Amino acid sequence: MPHRKNFLLNRLEPAVLTEIEPHLSLLQLQHGHVLAETHQRIETVYFPHSGIISCVVELLGGGAIETGMIGNDGEFGATQALDHKVSLNHVVMQVGGVASVISSDRIRVIANKIPVFRGLLVKYEQFFLSQVQQTAACNAVHDVQARTCKWLLRMHDLVGVDLELTQEFLAQMMGVRRTTVTEVAGDLQKAGLITYSRGRIHIVDLEQVRGWACECDSDIRSHYRRIFQSNEDSAQ
Repeated sequence: MPHRKNFLLNRLEPAVLTEIEPHLSLLQLQHGHVLAETHQRIETVYFPHSGIISCVVELLGGGAIETGMIGNDGEFGATQALDHKVSLNHVVMQVGGVASVISSDRIRVIANKIPVFRGLLVKYEQFFLSQVQQTAACNAVHDVQARTCKWLLRMHDLVGVDLELTQEFLAQMMGVRRTTVTEVAGDLQKAGLITYSRGRIHIVDLEQVRGWACECDSDIRSHYRRIFQSNEDSAQ
């Protein structure tokens, strides 16, 4: 089943996924594609197989900062769809990829019919909230170099060692000046952690990047494991 390339859908028992699968379709999403605008009603739910979805808070004056990142270990729009809620962020494809998609109306019907599926969606919402909270604390306390390395680790988990992004985009996602990102990227390159050229970052030494990162990446990983381990324990 192609939909099992999303880790959340892959957690479902075969019989459950078989019931949901006729309502899922595959969609190719390009870099920069907007999935939702702030305060827009959620019409479609996305379960990524590849690529990265960014949830961005837009500020008065044109500024913006990323508060959450979604890859093949998650979804966007499900819990909002369950309660007819709107998106609270500008949501965009940071890195293009493929996703399983389903209408919000259909997922609401299925989730009400299949409690284990609804429970899985609620579990992911709990994890995503913990990621947002960790990101807020990280932005307030940790320096840009440590935050950049944490961000690179998350990107690596989702798309690998080769990342296509500009320093301008990275600065916007982190809520800092472009000159600050240029300085940090230069330091990381001089230390042999990455190479950077024309909008492409290549992670050379993953362990060094992990060593320079703040603890937030490992904390977020721990949240994910604990939340979904409790889900597996309750199903036994």
